[in-house]
Amino acid sequence: MAFPIEPYQISISDERIADLNDKLDNAHFPDELDAAEWDLGAPLADVQRLTKYWRNDFSWRQAEKKLNQLPSFVTSIQCEGYESLRIHFLHKKSNIKGAIPLIFVHGWPGNFLEATKIIDSLTNPGEGQVAFDVVAPSLPNYGFSEGSKKRGFSMDQYAETCHKLMIRLGYNQYVTQGGDWGYSITRAMSILFPGHAKATHFNMDVGVAPEFLKNPILAAENALVPLTKREKDGIDRSEWFMKEGFGYNLLQRTKPQTIGYALADSPVALLAWIYEKLHDWTDSYPWTDEEVCTWISIYWFSTAGPAANVRIYYENGRSGFWGKRLSRREIISWVSNVKIGISHFPRDISVLRSTWTRTVGNCVFEKEHASGGHFAAWERPQEIVEDLREMFGKRGGAYNVVSGRSGYGPLASQL
Repeated sequence: MAFPIEPYQISISDERIADLNDKLDNAHFPDELDAAEWDLGAPLADVQRLTKYWRNDFSWRQAEKKLNQLPSFVTSIQCEGYESLRIHFLHKKSNIKGAIPLIFVHGWPGNFLEATKIIDSLTNPGEGQVAFDVVAPSLPNYGFSEGSKKRGFSMDQYAETCHKLMIRLGYNQYVTQGGDWGYSITRAMSILFPGHAKATHFNMDVGVAPEFLKNPILAAENALVPLTKREKDGIDRSEWFMKEGFGYNLLQRTKPQTIGYALADSPVALLAWIYEKLHDWTDSYPWTDEEVCTWISIYWFSTAGPAANVRIYYENGRSGFWGKRLSRREIISWVSNVKIGISHFPRDISVLRSTWTRTVGNCVFEKEHASGGHFAAWERPQEIVEDLREMFGKRGGAYNVVSGRSGYGPLASQL
């Protein structure tokens, strides 16, 4: 059976909006220690201000109207062994014939909204710039995609969903871009579908210390070349995250149902839980209250519910009656000829030596940036666009990686 691709319009019922407003009206806040700062978590004054703004000044209907101007679609995707899920996605095609198909994969606590700052530039390039067709799905359990009710829906299934979506759209070969879970999912796509996922660009540092038996050149460089300032600062940043910012991960990957009660019942709990990450994981990005409330509302009004998104942490790498799943170690250590590009941002949650990040495979592009954090496409969209253009451009290491699609159209040889 061929599932159709249909235009999608967000339409949250008046009842759900009224329920949100009632909960915001009746919110209870904790007290706070004297001289409390961000090291204790989201400050009381910030959360109270945002709650008031969400209730009195923010209009979901206006946000919904703006979101519905995006090229949104929905189609049903079924992973092997699982129910069919209706998957929401953005899809914008370039007017350049031969544009490179690129799928943007978000993570947690991100969403499809991140792609909206780069989609126009990538699909409508200037003269002599490479063009892309951009696909940006709401992952299963996120945004306006449905979520599985079966156990074991892990990296394999997220990768299968994204791959089948690209095939459904007619892209037999494509390239990928991602950070956070988008890193793991796009890596899994390369592992499971290497004949289709031809190259991938990451905006997150992941890797291991190079070993002389496996990566002799990188190991020698790692031992002999002094650390750069970015790499020295990165050690402090990464240590801070593991010591002071990793608690959410331990809870979500061990007891997702427990935290789910708070996220599903209390919009203030959801706001504080995610807003803390929006603040801590970015590079002094000037979040507006409008941005934050739109972001959190996409989680609150998500099709699968505000608790479903954290289950990815529990399912990742676990095996059970549903079968064996790709582990994080397998995803990181796997090496292939799939071409890789890496953009380093100094205020991400993991900031590693270049010699470490290049252990993951055939790295054909690398760029260090002076600023930016975890949500690179939202914080530093122009840098992401420029890096993709360079990586896949005529002088880039991934030029012409997709058969018949250079990204320059029929006049490429004349540019």
